Amino acid sequence: MKRLGLSAACAATLLWLVVPAAAQQQQQKQQQSPQSNADTYRQLDLFGEVFERVRADYVEEVTDEQLIEAAINGMLSSLDPHSSYMNAKNFRDMQVQVRGEFGGLGIEVTMENGVVKVVSPIDDTPAAKAGLKPGDFITQIDGEPVLGLTLNDAVERMRGPVNSEIKLTIHREGKDPFDVKLTRAVIKIQSVKSHLEGNDIGYIRITSFNEQADSGLQAAMKALKSQAGDKLQGIVLDLRNNPGGLLDQAIAVSDDFLDKGEIVSTRGRHAEDAARYNAKPGDISGGLPMVVLINGGSASASEIVAGALQDQHRAVLLGTRSFGKGSVQTIIQLPGHGAMRLTTARYYTPSGRSIQAKGIEPDITVEPAKIEKLAVAEGRHEADLRGALKNTDATQAKPQSSNDTAPNVPPGTQPAEPKESTAVDPSVLGTAEDYQLARALDMLRGVALFNSTKAGN
Repeated sequence: MKRLGLSAACAATLLWLVVPAAAQQQQQKQQQSPQSNADTYRQLDLFGEVFERVRADYVEEVTDEQLIEAAINGMLSSLDPHSSYMNAKNFRDMQVQVRGEFGGLGIEVTMENGVVKVVSPIDDTPAAKAGLKPGDFITQIDGEPVLGLTLNDAVERMRGPVNSEIKLTIHREGKDPFDVKLTRAVIKIQSVKSHLEGNDIGYIRITSFNEQADSGLQAAMKALKSQAGDKLQGIVLDLRNNPGGLLDQAIAVSDDFLDKGEIVSTRGRHAEDAARYNAKPGDISGGLPMVVLINGGSASASEIVAGALQDQHRAVLLGTRSFGKGSVQTIIQLPGHGAMRLTTARYYTPSGRSIQAKGIEPDITVEPAKIEKLAVAEGRHEADLRGALKNTDATQAKPQSSNDTAPNVPPGTQPAEPKESTAVDPSVLGTAEDYQLARALDMLRGVALFNSTKAGN
């Protein structure tokens, strides 16, 4: 299985196995009639006539290779946003990216209305450090308009030698267009990051479903258990701004938290090509309560995991609606030329849902926000009043938990309301300023408190 993604490919792509073109041709189930063959030959004659006229009379000389590649890419890209042609160089670049290290900006992109749209910047890359956000549109590259370029052309222009500079013109909703200068770098992808929140909640963030996603998750879970011991109360799985990756990795990650049941099914053009993938016994978390964080940058493989855990009632989904890409691409190698990325199937969650162009709705919607405490004077309490009765109860009141961050305010004064922002700032994900994560932690600690109280009764 191969993955095209990260800074060099169409974003939010779920990729299947690589097959040679000859094998793909042998899989064709339909035989064309003589009449349809005749129609095809007439259309090919039309193509040949146009090709010869362009090659002979176009104002500037173009090579046969340029014309053929443009024709092939035009044919594929007209099918859907995720089908495309990769020449030999691009295919080699993709294979380099699969290993998790490549040169570029670290930005997942797709094409929308003729311009490049940011799906997600990758953590700790030039794109993330420059402040690019999901939903941004790249309208110019080094002063040249993007309109009219294919996605691969635009991505190719954003590539370049490490330490070289590039200028992107960004259109962001609610703001005037602005320029951002970035310095290309070697992008090293660490797909799984984790840490303990307090000493009782495990936080795991998967940034992409590359070849190391499942092994990285298992290593992270083992480390969290070792650090927390028997104090571990729950798991937050953060899939925000994760644009997808390999199908087998999405299945493996889902299986890690499921003991049984369907994970995902795929259906292609032919009924006999349908496939179902089921979980095997064993939950690496030991059945701990889970919250999965998703947003508009969670796409494809991320949506498979979120959908499986939601439909199997294994986790609560919190955040905002996901991207909505419910298709699978197969990389078909073309020996001596490169490869084509072709959409070959749709996938469905265990309940039979297709999330194509709809996305996954979270169980609890929490918009990205910032919390600000009001600068108010500390209120007086009963104990401050002259002559107040002393508490003679031998059991002392339990001190306020260090996890309770609500400020003390005088009666009748409301704490500051969260101030919503238009998109998730990648720099705050998994930090103390992460409002959505804070709500997930509150939920898991509430569940743990409820369970302990219930057990005590």
